[in-house]
Amino acid sequence: MERKKRSWIILGVLIVLIIGTIYSIEYIKGMGNGEEEELKCVAEKSILYVSKTCSHCANQKLILGDGLQYFELIDCAEDTAACQEAGITGVPTWEIDGELYPGVRSVEQLKELTGC
Repeated sequence: MERKKRSWIILGVLIVLIIGTIYSIEYIKGMGNGEEEELKCVAEKSILYVSKTCSHCANQKLILGDGLQYFELIDCAEDTAACQEAGITGVPTWEIDGELYPGVRSVEQLKELTGC
């Protein structure tokens, strides 16, 4: 009987984890929702510094969705000189009008920062 109870507990925990993961992915996707023209405008006025091994960078790319193609991305693992020259101390970091904005940003935040 104890074994059956433990199996139900494990199953319950797995269900909660799966639901939590799905909710997290949908939440991150929902932070995007930028129209194509607005994303192009933001992309023209910004540079995104990232690293392929950075999970926060992956979240930022997910937020940008298909609009990611319009952005200039500099991978700090591949181009350390460019990142050092720009003063990048962590990724993801946005450069907008010569100012650095570290961290993941929603499309709405990026539109506000760029004036798009």
